[in-house]
Amino acid sequence: MNLEEAISTAIEYEARVHKTYREALKSAETDLAKRVFTTLSNEEQEHVKYLRDRLREWRKTGEINLAEINSVLVPKELIEEGVERLKTSLEKDGRRGHDGELVSLRKALEVERETSNFYREMVATLDADGKRLFERFVEIEEGHLALVQAEIDCVTGSGYWFDTAEFSMEMA
Repeated sequence: MNLEEAISTAIEYEARVHKTYREALKSAETDLAKRVFTTLSNEEQEHVKYLRDRLREWRKTGEINLAEINSVLVPKELIEEGVERLKTSLEKDGRRGHDGELVSLRKALEVERETSNFYREMVATLDADGKRLFERFVEIEEGHLALVQAEIDCVTGSGYWFDTAEFSMEMA
């Protein structure tokens, strides 16, 4: 796959993820879920715009400007605070009634995983600017994966946070 094809394909992936979050927003039941889905949807839309700009540059000049792309993802501590608020909300409301959000989160996890895998493949196969372009996207999408998984773990009460057990039944 050449760079132009890779960027075009990346735009398709990002558009698909954006659509997933927009659909999730429509079925979100809690204010916190709505904020999470809105934030991620907006970020994915920015990714589409960024990639379209890079594609236009490539087609026009044969080069791309590796302009900084920022992520709205916040530090782990703030994510943890948000999840604590969600846990409190779920404890008040009970875990039932959040099935729609759980379905949306699982769909989001799937499309984020596919997108992340695509970016890792591009980093492994492209050279120079292509590799550098997609390295930042790998970081961002990995952050999205972690956030979505943390939300799933919280909603389901799995006892895990970022793939780490929050508690153990075994005595140390």
